[in-house]
Amino acid sequence: MLSRIAESLFWIGRYVERADGVARILDVHLERITQLPAAEQEAEVRRIMVVMGVAPEHGDYGVDSLIHELAWNRDSPTSISGSLHAARENARRARETVSSAMWEALNSTHYGLGGHRRDVVGTFRVCHWAIERMATVRGQIQMTMSHDESWLFLGLGAALERADMTSRLLWTRSTTATEGMSWVSILHCAGAYEAFLRTRYGTFSDESATQFLLLDRLFPRSILHALTTAEEILVQMEPGLQRVGFKDDARRIVGEARTALEFHHAEDLMAVLPGHLNNVQAACARASEAVGAKYFSHAVEDSWFGGIL
Repeated sequence: MLSRIAESLFWIGRYVERADGVARILDVHLERITQLPAAEQEAEVRRIMVVMGVAPEHGDYGVDSLIHELAWNRDSPTSISGSLHAARENARRARETVSSAMWEALNSTHYGLGGHRRDVVGTFRVCHWAIERMATVRGQIQMTMSHDESWLFLGLGAALERADMTSRLLWTRSTTATEGMSWVSILHCAGAYEAFLRTRYGTFSDESATQFLLLDRLFPRSILHALTTAEEILVQMEPGLQRVGFKDDARRIVGEARTALEFHHAEDLMAVLPGHLNNVQAACARASEAVGAKYFSHAVEDSWFGGIL
């Protein structure tokens, strides 16, 4: 496969997943922030923007700035609009490889975004709309494309982005006071609430919710599941073994991050959660760079800006 096609497919996977993740995070936090007293809104907006790696040009941390930066700023690859635009442009460059059904779903989503109002009410609606549309795009990828090398690059990008997005989602709760964002809201944001209740048989605590989103091996949006998926795809892309070490730096980076999570004692998870989230964040960025260096002729796409401190 041409490196430019592989690169476009990898970033389609990342941008589609990013649009979904940002929509989920913005939806749940925007609803809460708009219900806060005006004096508290600025601090909460600033906190969310720091976690998401965006900052307004003039230091404006109002609700309108949050809506612009995470929903409508087409020049930012972090926003819903920017992610959809970037995904469509990459699909256009790889038009001969992606399926017609997938292209049509992504193209219609890109143009459909313009029909929504750019206020608070319109942003609530566009968040739910984007989540549904990204599910449609992923469904077309899954069902109308051969599960060959092209599909692997799409899946690898999506898996790395999903691990990154869930780590940011957990950060938006872990940096909030106890009386702020509830874990029930966070689980709903991840689409994990019902799966969590069935797994835990109705028992609930901060620790159990954290364990589920971080360590559950079967829930597809957990960080451990996403890292495991990325590692399995990397093995399929280069199945050959060597007696010592790994040829693939990305596989080593992802494997180290997965192992650090999977074999950690869950009892003190809350105390070390910030360190784990930082490690996941860094591993996703480094693995993305390693994939670019190995498979692409150049890496010009935008990853997440900044990092979690």
